[in-house]
Amino acid sequence: MALIGSGLQTHKFHVGQTVFYTSSPITRPGASGSYKVVRLLPSDGDDYQYRIKHAGEAFERVAKESQLEVEG
Repeated sequence: MALIGSGLQTHKFHVGQTVFYTSSPITRPGASGSYKVVRLLPSDGDDYQYRIKHAGEAFERVAKESQLEVEG
């Protein structure tokens, strides 16, 4: 049985992975840097989303997959 419209696309990053986050210049231009993926979130329609955390911050952020890159 085929799933219509599924596309079988999955998240590019995984929980526990360290990624580089590029923030929007409109929202928080100083927030770019290394973050750890805390949770995978569903797609917002255009892009998968992630909950990420920076070691120096007491809170988590939500980032789109297009704002993240492999750290290294």
